[in-house]
Amino acid sequence: MKRVLRWMMLGALALFATAGSAHELTMAELEMREIAPGQFVWQWTASGTRPAADELTVVWPAGCTADANVVRCGEAGLRGTLGVDGVGKRYSAAMLKVAWLDGQSRVYTLTKGQPQIRVYGSADDNRGMGEIASAYLVLGIEHILSGLDHLMFVIALLFLVGFNRRLIWTITAFTAAHSITLALGALGVLTLRPPPVEATIALSIMLVAAEALSKQTTMSRRWPALVAFVFGLIHGLGFAGALEEIGLPQNHLAVALLTFNVGVELGQLLVVGVAYLIYRFFARVPTFALARTPALYVIGSAAAYWSIGRIVNILA
Repeated sequence: MKRVLRWMMLGALALFATAGSAHELTMAELEMREIAPGQFVWQWTASGTRPAADELTVVWPAGCTADANVVRCGEAGLRGTLGVDGVGKRYSAAMLKVAWLDGQSRVYTLTKGQPQIRVYGSADDNRGMGEIASAYLVLGIEHILSGLDHLMFVIALLFLVGFNRRLIWTITAFTAAHSITLALGALGVLTLRPPPVEATIALSIMLVAAEALSKQTTMSRRWPALVAFVFGLIHGLGFAGALEEIGLPQNHLAVALLTFNVGVELGQLLVVGVAYLIYRFFARVPTFALARTPALYVIGSAAAYWSIGRIVNILA
């Protein structure tokens, strides 16, 4: 048992040395402004350090031709399928902002799951809401599934509570809490600097893992839903920080915010469902229960590693 624990700890340190910021999203922005009928100036901007043009390639609609900073689409205008090759690799998403001559504008979001969108020549199209809802739903799912620290918190809660009726209340409390602060943070009502938020998220994982290892009847064991709610408020601010990187379209702000949050919840429920299936499959294996303690030490060690790095980042 000690040998297994030692190897799992070493594996955790090797893994999490490079995964501490896996939850972060990077967004590239493609800005287009119509300067004459069917003619646009365009440029990339990005949140990363390397130029987006080095990583992403625009696939213009049929009938459009582009040079370094001008695209010409003729009398038909900017109409048809527009795609971005490379999205989902270095950049999690690409946001297209189009401003037309008549003063109207539209915002489109492209992701790995939806690397193409339809443009219709103007901002007047009632299908825009559905496109935004679909894109932000996918972004929410991608964020929670790629956010290693958020996933570890959920898994630590599963170890703390177990698969019983209390788990429903615990997950519901976590969901309600981070939905509140996600909305408040995304709308700018509640803002905190990212480093303290990220450090607190790491500390929350470490605390829940330690409580799950404890054999005493602690407050966390008696009231896991309360603990999940309190820390869920902090995790919601982390989600809001990711959403701020992506950006919210002002014309359908409520739809984007709602569907991103729904995507987060769907990803979270997927993780809980997969964990339950694994538990049911291996529950009858005699040695399966022995993996609980090493797994919690791996989670706690990773969280401690992140906590130190993020606290140092605050003090630096």
